[in-house]
Amino acid sequence: MLYLKQVTGVRAVMERWRGRVALVTGASVGIGAAVAVELVRLGMKVVGCARDVGKIQKLAAECQSAGHPGVLVPFKCDLTNEEEILSMFAAIKEQHKGVDVCINNAGLSHPEPLLSGKTSSWKNMIDVNVLALSICAREAYQSMKERNVDDGHIINMNSLCGHQVFSLADAHFYSATKHAVTALTEGLRQELRAENTHIRATCISPGVVETEFMSRFYNDSPEKAAGIYAAVKPMKAIDVASAVTYVLSAPPHVQIGDIHFEGV
Repeated sequence: MLYLKQVTGVRAVMERWRGRVALVTGASVGIGAAVAVELVRLGMKVVGCARDVGKIQKLAAECQSAGHPGVLVPFKCDLTNEEEILSMFAAIKEQHKGVDVCINNAGLSHPEPLLSGKTSSWKNMIDVNVLALSICAREAYQSMKERNVDDGHIINMNSLCGHQVFSLADAHFYSATKHAVTALTEGLRQELRAENTHIRATCISPGVVETEFMSRFYNDSPEKAAGIYAAVKPMKAIDVASAVTYVLSAPPHVQIGDIHFEGV
């Protein structure tokens, strides 16, 4: 009975987001796709961006066929290009008034150790995991501010790697970018508070999740990816999507700074 009350309570609180606009970066696969679909199911208008917009178009059609009350709007954007990011926010302003929720989900990793890694791969991780996230957070805040939106939310998808350096040389630079996300989210929270706004900033830091992330990480060695999943109990993308809805359903007076969770 308590569980049913909790679920009903979450749905009731999420009603305030019905019809409002959420931007989800990296929405074509994995966690981003699961988050986008879940928010559409709860009635939000979701702008899902990625370089491979075809996959998001397919998701949008599936959401429509399922009769979800929200809508998924596909948008092609290369997050390593600031001009494309700014053009995306301009289009959202023109077509949907602006962003009320920004979920910085896009992230990537290359197996490049600190002692032998390629500079180009390190730069690519910084461009997506750090700079694109910061640009999107800045533009989302400006969108909220110019429309006097005082209850918006910026959610940065982090990782347990953003709080601990694991003994895996291939992931050390990736871990550095995620530690940056931890610092950036806390800095964002402090700046938002200094602006006397009720816009909130939250990190979500999952452990290993069963998505395409690991196979892309070890794209030339699928057995290594399989080994990672065999060594731990991975979570599902929907588990992370549930954490997002939990954060969004928190009462306006509650600030959730970070959620750490992993499979058991």
